[in-house]
Amino acid sequence: MHEELKEEEIVNRVGGRFKLSTLIQKRMIALNQGARPLVDMRSPDKMAIVIQEIMQDKIFLDLAGNVRTREEAEDMGGPMDGDTVDLTQPED
Repeated sequence: MHEELKEEEIVNRVGGRFKLSTLIQKRMIALNQGARPLVDMRSPDKMAIVIQEIMQDKIFLDLAGNVRTREEAEDMGGPMDGDTVDLTQPED
């Protein structure tokens, strides 16, 4: 087992154990289907790659439960998980 998974830091970073397991599962599927790793690691261990992507804030689950990259979310200008959105105000 990877030591990072025993720490609360990674759980808190993604918002809970359920979100963490969902994020890991979805990202592992993407890597197994040929997605490019977002961290510079020379490791065949895809779980280690996913853990580092999470710890380096490279990936997160959006509000719909989809895996998103921070870069992608910033480019789109949309809210990231954890960002607050005032739904009582009209959009600009």
